[in-house]
Amino acid sequence: MSECVVYMKKQKLTESKSKDLIHGSSQDYFAPLRKELESYFTPEQIAETYRAYQLAEKAHHGQQRHSGEAYITHPVAVAEILADLRMDKESIIAALLHDVIEDTSVDKDTIIKEFNEDIANLVEGLTKLTQIKFESRAEQQAENFRKMFLAMVKDIRIILVKLADRLHNMRTLDVLSATKRRRIARETLEIYAPISNRLGMHNFHIELEELGFAALYPMRYRVFDVAVHRARGDHEEILTEVKQAIQDNLQAAALHHCTVWGREKHLYGIYKKMSKKRLSFSEIMDVFAFRIIVDRVDECYRALGVVHNIYKPVPERFKDYIAIPKVNGYQSLHTTLFGPYGIPIEIQIRTAEMDQMADSGIAAHWRYKHDSDHDANGAQKRAREWVRGLLEMQQSAASSLEFIENVKFDLFPDEVYIFTPKGNIFELPAGATPVDFAYAIHSDIGNSCVAVKIERRLAPLSTPLISGQTVEVITTPGARPNPAWLNFVVTGKARSNIRHYLKQQRHEESINLGRFLLNKALESLGIKIDDVSQDLLNGLLDDLEQKDLDDLLENIGLGNQIAVLVARRLAGLDAGQKQHETEADQEITQNTLPIKGSDGMVVSFATCCYPIPGDPVVGFLQKGQGLQVHVDQCSYVKNLLRKKADNIIPVRWEEQVDNYFQVALAIEVENHRGVLAAVTSAISNAEANIDDIQVDAQDGKYNTIQVLLSLHDRVHLARVMRSIRRVSPVERITRIRR
Repeated sequence: MSECVVYMKKQKLTESKSKDLIHGSSQDYFAPLRKELESYFTPEQIAETYRAYQLAEKAHHGQQRHSGEAYITHPVAVAEILADLRMDKESIIAALLHDVIEDTSVDKDTIIKEFNEDIANLVEGLTKLTQIKFESRAEQQAENFRKMFLAMVKDIRIILVKLADRLHNMRTLDVLSATKRRRIARETLEIYAPISNRLGMHNFHIELEELGFAALYPMRYRVFDVAVHRARGDHEEILTEVKQAIQDNLQAAALHHCTVWGREKHLYGIYKKMSKKRLSFSEIMDVFAFRIIVDRVDECYRALGVVHNIYKPVPERFKDYIAIPKVNGYQSLHTTLFGPYGIPIEIQIRTAEMDQMADSGIAAHWRYKHDSDHDANGAQKRAREWVRGLLEMQQSAASSLEFIENVKFDLFPDEVYIFTPKGNIFELPAGATPVDFAYAIHSDIGNSCVAVKIERRLAPLSTPLISGQTVEVITTPGARPNPAWLNFVVTGKARSNIRHYLKQQRHEESINLGRFLLNKALESLGIKIDDVSQDLLNGLLDDLEQKDLDDLLENIGLGNQIAVLVARRLAGLDAGQKQHETEADQEITQNTLPIKGSDGMVVSFATCCYPIPGDPVVGFLQKGQGLQVHVDQCSYVKNLLRKKADNIIPVRWEEQVDNYFQVALAIEVENHRGVLAAVTSAISNAEANIDDIQVDAQDGKYNTIQVLLSLHDRVHLARVMRSIRRVSPVERITRIRR
């Protein structure tokens, strides 16, 4: 139900009240809607819509809005907004009934019986989750959004009804408390306004932003409103001069059926531009904006030539959204000119149909649906592709909150247009990288991406892409996403796919590690996992509140459960009961976990002692983090042996380890000119990489250089240290182990 409602006791009307309504004894709120519908509905459609109004009137009887009006005024107003867009009968009826399932005794079966399943599904898709307990309001809101987006996959009209519902609520927001107004306004600016923009519904987008801005920042809104009106008055003469010059030249070019008018910048757009680009108010208001509407597409380009002849165009400020429409289906020519007195003039040129599409977006599909081939310049198709992308994101998201976070990432207003080597075009948000591009092509391409060529040259995967570039993605079958990609990707699809892959990888690695540890612990007790009875295993799973064996193994691998204690329970021993050492215990080296350095996300290497191949090592199971490898003489491990001995796991290096490991060195040198360059050169000659370097002055005569290196093993470390010792100012080298 709308926020703008006082919840009254739900009740059914008696038969007599129903008759009163039919015969018109109650106030007829349907009349304005009927008048609007008569312009494009048949009498039969109006009669069916009136039946929906009667059902809603009965169901909401006794309920009022915070303003004191009968609640039925809200669904009727929502239906009027949709009727103004010329939406179809099902959408209008769903608008009238959109709150009945949630807040009255009417259920889905009743709507199916009275109308049809299509309308019932629309209404159900608009119903919030009110019967489920959530830990926080944020989680509840996120789950409601998730439900709505999933319903959109089946029927895109759901979001159109929801946007109309939100628009009317925003128009009547004044009666709510300041706290509720701010919360609803923020939600509108973060979710609903961007969605309307994404669907190409310009009029909805502008009004939602204006109303949200006024409710969230009332003082700023009033200041901007006064300043904008004053600025427009000051510029009236110049605006008239420019408009007349454009009209005269268009007429001279035989473009007789064209319209020119000045575009007014909306307040929230000015506010956002000032905040984002750090511009002053005068810098923004000193830019004049005009729109030219012509009859045909070819006349758009002729008009462009005319305005370029009047005033000189600004280089690199021309955009052809007719040839390459925006992701929401928007089409227009954009150009910026040097106007009189050096004032910039922004011009938009489009046909009347493009202008209608820009205002209504996807809703224009229903306005022109008598033409079966008409698809709002691709807006309907693009919207469905976007919704399918949302479905893929929600399948990858671990929670509703993460899903909504990804959706917000996907609602960027600005786009860049990137070409594949074969000439296909992909629209991406501004700031997108080659990784975003790879995932836009296909999730499998993104997951296996290893390199990229931009304009046929190799480039870093984190490079921000620019419109018009040709990008080639290079993949390898065995490749997998890098967690570092999350630091620079901007699309929700890329972010959700990377997170999903990493979580799945971590899940599988945790299970494998847990299975190894449990098998090892059971072998030390002389049994195998296959010897454990199913009843004993099920009882243990119930006691530990684990869903199944994989869940238990994952928690062992993550350190949330101790393998030794679990093994004793499975062996039928008490947790504290001692077991005589077996041969498996004595041959501990055969049961140690082999480490190869590329073990995945559940095995990490401690930064207190920086273990490298060749060092004697042990593993420590950190709760929720997996296995951390330490040098066995690390002071941290010695402390753990006294406190958490059960968490210490014997590990050993694989015989063949081909990877890079970090090690820290402290190099004491005499303070001579060029000594730092000599040391770094010696490290480079020994084929080691420098990850970090710091110089600490001691007494003026000596300095300590601390370096963090990447190398292979102890043999490689010895070669590096020998190379450094050959530098004459070096006095001493020590390996840092905290």
